Amino acid sequence: MANPIIQVQEVNKEYGRGKKTVAALKDVDIEIFPGEFVSVLGPSGCGKSTLLHVMAGLEQPTSGRVLLDGVDVTLISERDLPKVRAQKIGFVFQSFLLIEDLTAFENIEAVLWPSDELKKDKQQAMALEVLREVDMLERKDHFPRQLSGGEQQRVAIARALVNSPPILFCDEPTGNLDSKTGDTIMKVIKRINKERNMTVVLVTHNEELAKYAKRTLRMRDGRITSDR
Repeated sequence: MANPIIQVQEVNKEYGRGKKTVAALKDVDIEIFPGEFVSVLGPSGCGKSTLLHVMAGLEQPTSGRVLLDGVDVTLISERDLPKVRAQKIGFVFQSFLLIEDLTAFENIEAVLWPSDELKKDKQQAMALEVLREVDMLERKDHFPRQLSGGEQQRVAIARALVNSPPILFCDEPTGNLDSKTGDTIMKVIKRINKERNMTVVLVTHNEELAKYAKRTLRMRDGRITSDR
């Protein structure tokens, strides 16, 4: 069996100090293997988004370790973390977070601009390829305000894929969409998981959306309550 691509070991996350401390994560242990599609399901405030942010290296745990593809992100300096994240993960947010003054194509290409290793034509080819993958090539020159919510999320998914990371984290990716559009987005994510053999971790409060995953971790009060 392959080694886990994500390892969460005895992770705790607290906010505040002293008597006002709030425990968002409590002794969380998880192993996720390459190519898995895992959903993290639970009610609002259970800690699922915090867990996703800690797994992605966007927040540091109060204690414990997180390993992404063998790299302990809890030991990486703040200066080096962005480079590690760019190599290891793509992240899809609920609110799209596209840059309003850039076209769909430019929003994706912007992820590649800091690279000194890629020539301009290679960057453009990579951006066009992921737009094609999410069926948004014909809308590449449109600005976010000219796109529907579902189209914006497709662009956001393409942006997360452009560096070909092995892991895709999705934080309530359909939360700002109607149910029909949300189902379409979930089918795109499931297809990416299958065709790229990409590890996908999805956070949701929606039982129906969680069914797109092959495995579901249920959370309550900062703990994993079941894994099946």
